[in-house]
Amino acid sequence: MTGVNDSDIIVEFVQVGNSVKVSAIDTKSGREVSIVGSPRASQAELKRVAVNKLKYVMSRE
Repeated sequence: MTGVNDSDIIVEFVQVGNSVKVSAIDTKSGREVSIVGSPRASQAELKRVAVNKLKYVMSRE
């Protein structure tokens, strides 16, 4: 699947100990991916990485 719009993606941040779990969910397909990052990283950077991973995973399907 190609052409995933950023407006169709939900991003969730959860602090887990000394790290942040970031989940990105495609609202149309329900596909979810997650990454774990440093709480010192900006939310924008963590979001960018999670969304790029979701787009990559969906392009492989």
